[in-house]
Amino acid sequence: MSENQAPAPGSTALPPGAAARPVTLQVNGNPYTLLLEPRTTLLDALREVMHLTGTKKGCDRGQCGACTVLSDGRRIQACLTLAVMQEGREITTIEGLASGDTLHPLQAAFVAHDALQCGFCTPGQICAAVALLAEARAGEASAVEPLAAPALPLSEDEIRERMSGNLCRCGAYPNIVAAIREVDGKR
Repeated sequence: MSENQAPAPGSTALPPGAAARPVTLQVNGNPYTLLLEPRTTLLDALREVMHLTGTKKGCDRGQCGACTVLSDGRRIQACLTLAVMQEGREITTIEGLASGDTLHPLQAAFVAHDALQCGFCTPGQICAAVALLAEARAGEASAVEPLAAPALPLSEDEIRERMSGNLCRCGAYPNIVAAIREVDGKR
């Protein structure tokens, strides 16, 4: 296995360093058995061990949202969770959203609306948006719509509130909101 390739599903990989234990992660529909130090974050396991580098390390403190992935369909910040805590859960990264050469509707909308500039935050933005739409469909409240299921399609204010944990240093927010509204309008 070369340095830039992910281990094959079901294979074992050992990062440099300390005492490790076997951890089995289900990532993008594939099982991976890794030998990881118990303190390894999910972010570091994805990027450094599995070489799934779409998930970005921004602040490494859970403040920017660049590392957002889905755990059983719920958005989490991969820098704030240990890999061992995700055993038994289905992890979806930006690499797992497309179906072959067909982009996920949110990926296609981000491209169509030019909802990125440097692109660093884009994987986390898209994963958060996937979860946002699922949360809204499930009727989960937000600070904008606290008492009842939000009006459909979602308002710009509702989208901005629900995406507030994901920062874009380039300021592509209007286009990000437009991309999410497009996909929200098709459900």
